[in-house]
Amino acid sequence: MANTLQFDLVSPERKLASVQATEVQIPGTDGDLTAMEGHAATITTLRPGILKAISPQGTVAFAVTGGFAEITATGVTVLAERAVAVEDMSGTVVDDMVREARDLAAIAPDDQKAAAEKIVNDLLALRQSIAH
Repeated sequence: MANTLQFDLVSPERKLASVQATEVQIPGTDGDLTAMEGHAATITTLRPGILKAISPQGTVAFAVTGGFAEITATGVTVLAERAVAVEDMSGTVVDDMVREARDLAAIAPDDQKAAAEKIVNDLLALRQSIAH
């Protein structure tokens, strides 16, 4: 299929998705980005947010808590710390993620406090986006 790239999403537990996509929207740590066929080779870290793969068959969307994305001209591979299909998300799942992040932020060393608090805020924003 022309103008597509291979998208694979893997979590520590299992492979969650393998799709021929026209574009993949990625919540990068340094900002959101969209990968399409022919994209320059890039590796980026993920922040908590919504990862979307768009294809002629529809869109698959996952809430991710972090990880890495490797982008090439022909594919995107995402290694997610934790990923849940958006349609499977509930307030309880996100609340558990927020609670876990807050607990970790509370014990983070001083030089990591700001980054830990940013993760909590990103998860709160994720919860807000899923609620709508």
